[in-house]
Amino acid sequence: MEVFKNTDLQAALESALTRVGSTPQDALQVCLHMQEQLSCVPPAAVPLIARALGTTTGNIVSLVSFYSFLHDTPRGLFNFYLSDSISDHMQGSRQRLQQLCLALGVQPGEPRLDGRVTVTPTYCTGLCDQGPAGLVNGRPLTRLDEERVNQIARLVEDAKPLDQWPREYFRVENNYVRKDRLLATPLDRGEALRIAQSRSPESVLQEVERSGLTGRGGARFPTGMKWRLCREAPGESRYVVCNADEGEPGTFKDRALLSDYADDVIEGMTLCARVTGAQCGFIYLRAEYAWLQAHLEWVLARRRFDGLLGENILGDANWTFDIEIHLGAGAYICGEESALIESLEGKRGVPRSRPPYPVSRGYLGQPTVVNNVETLFAAAHIAARGSDWFCADSPGGSKLHSVSGDCKRPGIYEFPVGCSVKDIVQAAGGDGASAVQVAGAAGELILATEFDRPIDLDRLKTSGSFIIFGPDHDLFTTTANFTRFFAHETCGFCAPCRTGTQLARSVVDRMAKGRAFGRDSDAIDRLINVTPVLSHCGLGGSAMNPLRDLRDKCPQRYRALFCDDETEVLHFDLDAELSEIQSITGEVAGGERD
Repeated sequence: MEVFKNTDLQAALESALTRVGSTPQDALQVCLHMQEQLSCVPPAAVPLIARALGTTTGNIVSLVSFYSFLHDTPRGLFNFYLSDSISDHMQGSRQRLQQLCLALGVQPGEPRLDGRVTVTPTYCTGLCDQGPAGLVNGRPLTRLDEERVNQIARLVEDAKPLDQWPREYFRVENNYVRKDRLLATPLDRGEALRIAQSRSPESVLQEVERSGLTGRGGARFPTGMKWRLCREAPGESRYVVCNADEGEPGTFKDRALLSDYADDVIEGMTLCARVTGAQCGFIYLRAEYAWLQAHLEWVLARRRFDGLLGENILGDANWTFDIEIHLGAGAYICGEESALIESLEGKRGVPRSRPPYPVSRGYLGQPTVVNNVETLFAAAHIAARGSDWFCADSPGGSKLHSVSGDCKRPGIYEFPVGCSVKDIVQAAGGDGASAVQVAGAAGELILATEFDRPIDLDRLKTSGSFIIFGPDHDLFTTTANFTRFFAHETCGFCAPCRTGTQLARSVVDRMAKGRAFGRDSDAIDRLINVTPVLSHCGLGGSAMNPLRDLRDKCPQRYRALFCDDETEVLHFDLDAELSEIQSITGEVAGGERD
C-alpha cells in the first residue's frame, strides 16, 4: 500500500480548499479533489480534512465508504470504469471487459501490482447509444470494439498520456434522431430571460402552470406547483437545483442537453430563480459526466460576461442569481431529490423522511426547487413561447426519450406526450422487438402485445429511458442485471430495502446457475409484496419491479428457472434468509415513499 507523506497530503488539501471551499458542505467536493490529485482519499488525510472543514472524521469516512467513485486506497495510473448496464451488455460489454482485463493482466476492481491500471465494471455511464462504453480517468470511451480495446491495452502498457491517444476514442456523438418542438427550435441566448423581464414573476409562473409541465425525471410532479410552493414558503433564502444525476440505466438525454443546449437549461434555472426569489443555484452533475464540467463552466462564464447570470441580470438591480457546479461521486440514489440535497450538503446521499419536502425545507433547511435537466429546458421554452405553443400537438407537450438496445437507430427521440410505445419502436428500427423496458430499471417491462399503450406520463410514466429487446433476447438476463443493480445501489438506510435487495440478488444468482427451486419462488413472492411497502424511499419501492414483471408477464420463462426436484440442486439453507424476509414485516419505514 502506498504511503503518502504528510506534506503531500497537506498540499493536496490546500489545493482542494482553494478550489471548492472550506465549509462542512464542501466535504464531498474536497474528497473528490483530493482523490483527483492522489488517486484516493488516504486514511491519513481524513483527520486533516475533518479539521479543515469543521466536521467529524466519521463523516469523512462515511463519505468515502458510501460513494462508489471514492476510494481509500490508490487506483491505477489509468483508472477504467466499463459500463455493465444491460444496453452495453447487448453490445458486447462483458466480452470487452474480459478482453481488457486479460490483455492487461488485471483482476476487475483491483489495481495491478505495478500501479499502472485498474479496470472496474460499473453501471450505466450514460453512453448507451454508442456502447460498449466506459470511462478512463473520468474521460468517456465509446464504441469499444475488439480492435479498439487491443489498441487501448497497448497504449496503457506504453504509458501513453491520454492526450496522446486517438481523439476518436473519446468522441461522444449526441444522436438526435427525431426532433420536435423543443429540440428543433433552440432559444437565442437570453431570449426567455428578456421576455420574462418584460412580465411579472407571477405572470411567468402562471404560464408554466398553464402548460401543465410535469417533472421530466419520472416523478411527474407539476413544475409550476413546485415553483409556487417554494416561492410561498417562509425562509431567509431560496435555492434552485438542476438535477443532472442521470443514473437510470438506459438514460442519456440529459447528457445531450447539457452538451448542446446548456444555455437553455441554465435559462430555465434563472427563470425559476426570478419566480421564486432565489439568488443561488447548483447543477448537481453525476460523476460519470465529470467530463462535461469544463464545458458547463465555460457556458456559465459566458453568460456572466453577457449579463445573463450573476449580479444585475439584464441590468435589473433586483435580479441576482448565480450557479455552482457540484459533482456527484457515484450514487444512483442521489437522483432522488432529498438524497441529492443531502449530498449537496456534503453528506451521504440518504433520502430524507418527508414531509417536510424540499420546497419548504431543502438545502440548508431553506425552500429549494429541484428540477430535472429536461424540465428546466422545457420551462425556458414555455416562458419564451407560451403554453399554447408548447401544448399545440399534445396537452402534455413533448417528451425526450433515450432509445437504445436492439434497434437500427439508437439515440434521442422527441415525441408528443401520448405517443405509443409502437411509435418509438418503429421510428428506431426495432423490427421484431419482443419487449421494451420503459423508464429504466425502476420502470416497467412492456411486451410486444402492449406496444399500443400510450406514453402519457400518467398511465405509463417514463424517465426517458427506452430499451428495446429483440426477438432472441432472454428477458431473464435483464431481470438479473437490474436486480443486481438495485442490490449495489441501495443506500442501506432501511432494512426492507437493504435486506430485500440482497436476498433478491442471491435468489437471482441461483436462478442463473440453475439452482433455484420452490422455496426461492416463495421468497420472491414475499419480497415483491413486502419490500416496496415498507421501504424508506422510491428505490426500495421499485427494486422488485424487474422480478415482478418477469413473474407476471413471462410466466413460462419464469417457471422454467426453477427446478421441481430439490434433489437436483445443491443444498442451500434458506431458512435463515426467509426468516429475515419475515422480520422485515415488523419494521416500520422511516418515511413516506416517493
